[in-house]
Amino acid sequence: MQALKKNLNDGSDLRAARQAAMALLARAGAAELDAILAQLAPIPAASDLRPTETGLVMLRGRTGGDGAPFNLGEATVSRAAVHLEGGATGFAYRLGRDVGAARVAAIIDALWQDEERRDAVEVALAPLKARLEAEAAEARAETAATKVDFFTLVRGED
Repeated sequence: MQALKKNLNDGSDLRAARQAAMALLARAGAAELDAILAQLAPIPAASDLRPTETGLVMLRGRTGGDGAPFNLGEATVSRAAVHLEGGATGFAYRLGRDVGAARVAAIIDALWQDEERRDAVEVALAPLKARLEAEAAEARAETAATKVDFFTLVRGED
């Protein structure tokens, strides 16, 4: 935590650290978000900067990963923007139509921005981060198990 605090104090990694926290919040389940928020009590009163809403975003793809872009399809996204009594503002975007979970994620984002509460938020997010990393490692292992190595035998005719 001290290394993170040192880097955040000079501002060099503040943006990246917030993006990482927001990415965790976007991938958390609604029950996980509620549990994280409960760990961070007491929570200052939050007011909506704009009403939470659901809309569509266009998903773009690229042929072969680096070819010409094309529209893959649309996805439903919920977004929330809140302002806490202490002055912090939080934002959240989540796939799906759960505007309540988006609002809770925005509140946690606002709490993360408060320097006095940032460590507590990071501690509360640690189990979520560990779960997501374990799921990613499991997916990588399952994918690696299907890898096929092709080789060519040298024939004696040459």
